Amino acid sequence: MSRPKPLILIILDGWGYRAETKANAIALARKPVYDRLLREYPNTLIQTSGPYVGLPDGQMGNSEVGHLNIGAGRIVHMDSTRIELMIQNGEFFKHPVLLNAMKNARTGGKHLHLFGLLSDGGVHSYQTHLHALLKMAKENEVERVFVHAFMDGRDTFPTNGAGHLEQLQQAMREYNTGKIATVSGRYYAMDRDRRWERIAKAYTAMVFGEAEGGKYTDAVQGVKESYNKDVTDEFIVPFVCADKNAGEGARATTTIRDEDSCICFNFRADRVRQITRALTRNSGLNEQGGRDLQGADDLDAAIPRDRVPKNLHYVCMTQYDKKFTLPVVIPPESLNNILANVMGQTNMRNLRVAETEKYAHVTYFFNGGIEQPFPGEDRALVQSPKVTTYDLKPEMS
Repeated sequence: MSRPKPLILIILDGWGYRAETKANAIALARKPVYDRLLREYPNTLIQTSGPYVGLPDGQMGNSEVGHLNIGAGRIVHMDSTRIELMIQNGEFFKHPVLLNAMKNARTGGKHLHLFGLLSDGGVHSYQTHLHALLKMAKENEVERVFVHAFMDGRDTFPTNGAGHLEQLQQAMREYNTGKIATVSGRYYAMDRDRRWERIAKAYTAMVFGEAEGGKYTDAVQGVKESYNKDVTDEFIVPFVCADKNAGEGARATTTIRDEDSCICFNFRADRVRQITRALTRNSGLNEQGGRDLQGADDLDAAIPRDRVPKNLHYVCMTQYDKKFTLPVVIPPESLNNILANVMGQTNMRNLRVAETEKYAHVTYFFNGGIEQPFPGEDRALVQSPKVTTYDLKPEMS
């Protein structure tokens, strides 16, 4: 019997189709192999946004969503949709995990810190979820509420961040609670490539009130000054916010201190694992979960453990890492009979190959949010090039 030929599934992340060719890079590019495949072999188009992939109507798709749906072979309702429904029906404001964090912040002069990607892009977060947390904090009489805003500019227009901050300030006025403590571009606060020196810059602002980007009495002013220097949202150097009457030498409005409550409101896991690990090493985080990934020693070098707050009440909006022993608002839903299951049950060997930037997508997300490999599954990680942005090396590794 002849040996079966290998079957290759190639995912062109970010690739799309539009009939109009004006300003259409894909249509205008020279791509003889791709064009020949379309001419000579059967093909079809599928929808990759909104309800077709488990997202709210009108919401664009993204890499995580695409890999989840492909790997599952069916529509998977996203965590963002589940959170939206909870806010709409009121269950969000009664959630015991969130209520416990609020209760902790009310006692002994502790603070409540809310942080995540301030964005309406819907890829990693929704700013409306942050607004809901502000409302909940007010309803639960939490007096000291502070926001550490991570700016987007990657899943949104590069200079939309100032407007998002203004909307946040409006929500703070509406609920009469909250202050902005720090602002960081996602390039620093949401690194996922174990470049701990980036995380350290956001961390130092959040925990010590010391920032390379300086100090501003108004967050919007700080962001606009970055724009004036041609530094857009994604790359805003972390800065701290201080009260207007605090004086020239003032540090941040507040910092994250021992036993404070922290809620990270990102619903997508991959870009908040590192900041979570950095903050919770002295807060009961499973030691294995904190050190079994590559780069743990680099983390300790960038942010020594004796500079980490103790006993934080740290809440994750979703399960950021199965090994993290931290409270989770939206636990993962179990997906059965996904492609990885079927291949494992039928002894089909398969190899997942990706660069660092997309490794989680062809493994964790493709496998329905399960970290460990399935039977018969091998993995190959190709290190992404160490460049600031990939337009400097578009061919990658």
